[in-house]
Amino acid sequence: MSQKGISIELSKKEALVLFEYLRRCDDQDKYSFVDQAEERVLWTVEGALEKQLVEIFSPDYGKLLKEARGQGRDPE
Repeated sequence: MSQKGISIELSKKEALVLFEYLRRCDDQDKYSFVDQAEERVLWTVEGALEKQLVEIFSPDYGKLLKEARGQGRDPE
């Protein structure tokens, strides 16, 4: 079987929301893994997001995350 990679494109705001979710679940130990490989994959995704998102180090991170969450919701 070939080990070709795949790409998933997210907007910057989607990536912020996903990163925060993964970080929060990791911090609160809220994952329920069936296999250790699942944990490794999520760590890889979280690490990749962390490398790409300079916003997570911004003093305005909370504001940026709130805006991203607001734009990611379904319209009411």
